Amino acid sequence: MIGVYDYTVLATYISLAFGVSGLLAAMGGTPYAALLCLMVSGLLDAFDGRIARTKKNRTEQEKCFGIQIDSLNDIVCFGVLPALIGAALGSGEWWLRACILFYILAALIRLAYFNVTEEERQSATNEHRRFYVGVPVTSAAFVMPFFWLLPGRFALNGTVSYAVGLTLLGLLFLTPLRIPKPGLKGIILMTLLGAAELYLMFYSVMPL
Repeated sequence: MIGVYDYTVLATYISLAFGVSGLLAAMGGTPYAALLCLMVSGLLDAFDGRIARTKKNRTEQEKCFGIQIDSLNDIVCFGVLPALIGAALGSGEWWLRACILFYILAALIRLAYFNVTEEERQSATNEHRRFYVGVPVTSAAFVMPFFWLLPGRFALNGTVSYAVGLTLLGLLFLTPLRIPKPGLKGIILMTLLGAAELYLMFYSVMPL
């Protein structure tokens, strides 16, 4: 069969399974379950690159395949899924649809830009990437649950809060900020943040 099926891409494929499960949950009217899937996908994505780099004899084709499959997975899990969760919160408002469209487009552009620059970088050097240009789309895994939680703390409209989150994050995808690539400590910190969000999601009363 065409493609790569060894352990280096296993986390990405499992992440996609959770992403698709989240899409189905959002379409079924259960955004809470969809958010949980989003967060699990984010956790898996945090380690897929580290897992892939443990295989020292990867061919150039396998490396390029890893870049492409990761970004294709990201557009599903961190582009379409957060947007569809927003759609599940609203009732077809035009401004919500505009925010959703902008967010997905921004995520798509950000990922295409990353693919191009990453291939150029890998052809020029073997050093690991130290900075991202623009906020990575995977940040949606812990940013959007935060905007989902806000209404329960400040008596805000849940749909508006989430739409604002999508718009702000979409802008950050396209803003040429230099974001340090997180190391193991950064990944652990984000995992702890996600755990705190999960705690609030389980034990807080949400107006959504």
